Amino acid sequence: MKKPVIFCDFDGTITSKDNIMAIMKEFAPPEWEQIKDQILGQHISIQQGVTQLFNLLSTKQTKQITQFVLDQAQIREGFKDFVAYTKTQNIPLFIVSGGIDFFVKPLLKDTITEDHIYCNIADFSGDTISIIWPHTCDELCSNNCGCCKPSIIRKLSDDNTFKIVIGDSITDLQAATLADKVIARDFLIEKCQELDIPYEPFETFTDVIDILKQLEVHT
Repeated sequence: MKKPVIFCDFDGTITSKDNIMAIMKEFAPPEWEQIKDQILGQHISIQQGVTQLFNLLSTKQTKQITQFVLDQAQIREGFKDFVAYTKTQNIPLFIVSGGIDFFVKPLLKDTITEDHIYCNIADFSGDTISIIWPHTCDELCSNNCGCCKPSIIRKLSDDNTFKIVIGDSITDLQAATLADKVIARDFLIEKCQELDIPYEPFETFTDVIDILKQLEVHT
C-alpha cells in the first residue's frame, strides 16, 4: 500500500486570502493589477510575475508591509486540527508555497517546523523588495515556477508515495497534475474542471480531514 504524503499550499489555502494579493492591494501602485492578470492568464511565469510585483514595493515600507500582512492574515478554520490529525495518522505534511518567508514562517511557527516549509525568500537590502528563489525548477520542469511545487514533490516522493495536493490557485495547477488526490478550492477548481483533473472540493480544513478519512490509503 502506498504511503500518503501531503503537499499543501499556503496563500488562499491555509490562509483565507492570498497574502501577496493583499499586500499589493494595500501598498502597490495600480500597475500591479496588470501583472496579476498576466500571471493568472499564464502570459508570464509565476517567477517573472512575483518578481515584478515586489519590485513595485519600496524597502522603506518593509516594517509596515510585514506588520500589515501578519495582522490581516486569517488561518482557515480547522487548520490546527488538520495538522494534529496528520500527526496522529503519521502522514508527512509539507507546506509548498509561492509565498514569502517574512510572512509564511511567522504565521506557521506554532504548527509547522521550518524543515517542512518550502517558500521563497525576501531580500530587503535594495531600494525595492527582491525575491530569492531557493526552490526553482528541476530538469523536468520548464515553467519558471519560482517555488516549483512539482520539483519539490518529485524530491520528496517516490513510486510508493500517494501524493495528496491541497491548493487553491494557478500556482497549484502543475502540482495537481502529479497528484494521486487533489483537494481544491477557488480558481484551482476551475482549472481542474477545465483540464479534467479529478478533485475533491473543500472550504475548511475540517472538510479536508473528512476527505482524508475516506481515502483508502494507510500509514
